[in-house]
Amino acid sequence: MTDLATAAWRKSSYSDGGDNNCLEVTHDFPGLVPVRDSKNPTGPALVFPDHAWTAFVHEVRGTGR
Repeated sequence: MTDLATAAWRKSSYSDGGDNNCLEVTHDFPGLVPVRDSKNPTGPALVFPDHAWTAFVHEVRGTGR
């Protein structure tokens, strides 16, 4: 289990910048990409392997791999 208590979160550049659709990520964990909802910073976070997150972002953007 990854302890995210000391993570330095930032809003993802892939969020639309609005108050209702903000995703936060941290790059403090090599090989992992923790993601959380900025509206609920004390709520749960999802933790993805970095390669899985990169593949997801490419698919969402329509750029494939």
